[in-house]
Amino acid sequence: MRALGLSRVDEAGEYEKLTPGGYVCTITNVEDVRDKEYLRVDFDVSEGKFKDYYKRLNEVKNFWGGRMVRSYKESALPFFKSMITAIRKSNSYFRWSDDGQNDEKNLLGMKIGLIFGEEEYIGNDGTKKTRLYVSGMRSVESIRGNDFIVPDLKVLKEEKDAPAKKVTPIDDDDLPF
Repeated sequence: MRALGLSRVDEAGEYEKLTPGGYVCTITNVEDVRDKEYLRVDFDVSEGKFKDYYKRLNEVKNFWGGRMVRSYKESALPFFKSMITAIRKSNSYFRWSDDGQNDEKNLLGMKIGLIFGEEEYIGNDGTKKTRLYVSGMRSVESIRGNDFIVPDLKVLKEEKDAPAKKVTPIDDDDLPF
């Protein structure tokens, strides 16, 4: 085994998991996926006890969990506008125009208030788990003033509620056995 130099490495500590609620965040990266008409927006918590949460998560698990996708297709423009409005209200110097001359990189470093909800999903191991998702965007002042509503847990529909699958009988007349 190679020399690891463990004397210069801090032990991995436990960290408290982010919970549903409102957080002041900073946009850390933006990528325009033009052919699909959406922005991939990375962010991190920038205030409070969870400051730098996703940075620390990445250091421990090599995974950046602070990401949302915002479509700018015609049908999704009201939701995209909600993001731009929340950013504009949170950053007095931020400008966004309707002329198509906006550079998504101008979003870097902008503050935004994000509301996280929690939803159930089925993990790769087949078990029911929960994860956070961005349920809404508000101004930083709305988050600081606790002027937002955290959505209830989104639960999975039970299998009994799912429609029955149609089973097609197999014609076994041509099988050699």
